Amino acid sequence: MKTAISLDDHLLKQADQTAQQMGLSRSGLFALALQDYLRRRRQQEVAEQLNRVYSGKPDLAGRRTTARMKAKFRRTIKERW
Repeated sequence: MKTAISLDDHLLKQADQTAQQMGLSRSGLFALALQDYLRRRRQQEVAEQLNRVYSGKPDLAGRRTTARMKAKFRRTIKERW
């Protein structure tokens, strides 16, 4: 799909030079750069979500689940030894 964007002259010149060095068209370079940016942004969003989930103390249901898992694990260890 064709689109028009506005860029600073210096940035466009750097992009053209980089595209030439990489053997890409200007459009190819922009597509590659945008894909990379979007991938890193998704990774950052996932990391932020995980940090929010794990930063707080577990709620009552989470503590109960953890306690049951630990109890089951202890029974498993005792039965095997």
